[in-house]
Amino acid sequence: MTAYLFLAADFSVIRPDPGLVFWTTLIFLIVWFVLGRFAFRPIQKALKKREQDIQESLDEAKRTREDMANLKAENEQLLKLAQEERAKILREAKEAKETIINEAKTRAKDEARKIVASAKEEIEHQKMAAITEVKNQVGNMAIDIAERLLQKELKGNAEQEKFVNKLVDEIKLN
Repeated sequence: MTAYLFLAADFSVIRPDPGLVFWTTLIFLIVWFVLGRFAFRPIQKALKKREQDIQESLDEAKRTREDMANLKAENEQLLKLAQEERAKILREAKEAKETIINEAKTRAKDEARKIVASAKEEIEHQKMAAITEVKNQVGNMAIDIAERLLQKELKGNAEQEKFVNKLVDEIKLN
């Protein structure tokens, strides 16, 4: 029975009317044209522009990444050069320090030698002066002693006075 009801039913709403199909198609094409002209093209242009912007951003990001990689490589190279320069400067400073120390030691040794030589020379001069002084004092003492002995011996003796006069005369002749 249910099958009979199905066949008896009126499906006129579902069956398209040719006039309705014509006007529906015409309105659809007009709406499609208007939407295409005023909506789809701007949307398509906006989508294309957005796609281009995204692609440009991706390209820019790629270039930036490459630039950053290059900068990193350059920074590493500069850091390496700076470390080499630092090592070179430290090496030169160490060499300069050693040179200055060696020069100072050499000058100090030369100065010490000069001071020692000067001191030895001064000691030698003072030694000679002391020896000369001692000799002079010994000579003066000997003369003084000889003079006293001669005075004592020559006081009463006329013969000795003649001998002394004879010696004085010989000394005057020489």
